[in-house]
Amino acid sequence: MKRRSALAALGGIALAGCGFELRRAPELRFRSIALAGFKPKSTLADELRRQIGTSTTTVVVETPTQAQVVLEALTDAREKSVVASTAFGQVRDLQLRSRFGFRLRTPQGRELIPATEILLSRDMSYSESAALAKEQEEEALYRSMQNDIAAQVLRRLASVPAL
Repeated sequence: MKRRSALAALGGIALAGCGFELRRAPELRFRSIALAGFKPKSTLADELRRQIGTSTTTVVVETPTQAQVVLEALTDAREKSVVASTAFGQVRDLQLRSRFGFRLRTPQGRELIPATEILLSRDMSYSESAALAKEQEEEALYRSMQNDIAAQVLRRLASVPAL
């Protein structure tokens, strides 16, 4: 029992000494942000709201007139293309792409981040015998790309100088 306690304490000391720290939301230099141009019930907008909500300095407001900055969605698209097929025309591999274009501006129209596009892609094997499972895998990959896009957008927002 003492040996386990000693090993646990040693592991805790090693982690503390190496500088390990949980990842947290980037510090944004503005107090409020509005999300504009997103489709109704956009899952990407919901993910951005959630990740910005973890910030202690910034809140998401509903209208651009209330906000200090406006994140404007220019494109938000999912694409799927066949990468490989058999001689019989059966799909073997797919490539999934998630594309998000945005810009950041003040409500008065001053551009803080010019039009920027983030494009992520993932490859996925496909089998007609496991179509339902592959559909669920596809949705999980799109969700993962969406989380990555939201994290990249937050890092870019954190690079904006104080207003």
